[in-house]
Amino acid sequence: MAAAAATVRGTYAGEGRQPFWRGTPEIYFAKNIDNSRLVKVEDPSRNREMKQFGVALACLFLLVFTYAWQHFKAIEYGYRIESAKRELTNMTEMNHALRLEEASLRDPERIDVLARRMGLVPPEPGQVIRMDAATADGEGPVMASATPVMVIEGQ
Repeated sequence: MAAAAATVRGTYAGEGRQPFWRGTPEIYFAKNIDNSRLVKVEDPSRNREMKQFGVALACLFLLVFTYAWQHFKAIEYGYRIESAKRELTNMTEMNHALRLEEASLRDPERIDVLARRMGLVPPEPGQVIRMDAATADGEGPVMASATPVMVIEGQ
């Protein structure tokens, strides 16, 4: 019954109650200390260790930075390659479309229909002179020149 009474009050196993006195208070006194006469002694082994540590950190930084730079460049080049492939595909499709258009525009039947609409007639025999064939003299192909040719009437 005593245990039941202790749990009812809330004092069982230290529940809920705070002690009134937590210990002795701490008191601080200011003390003036003169450190002006102290001289720091240099430790050469500690300086050497710090230099080695700095060099090791610099090397590690360079390695990580080089890896990151290569990684980002590889990603950038991948994007450039994909862009070039896409552009090549577009250019190939455009080339195919232009070749089809050129073939349809070079169609002799289409040209003949357009010529007849404009009032042109087929050439008469002897009216066409082919420039790629050799001349009647057998000298070879005729070359164009900028010098004027004198025409004599009556011949």
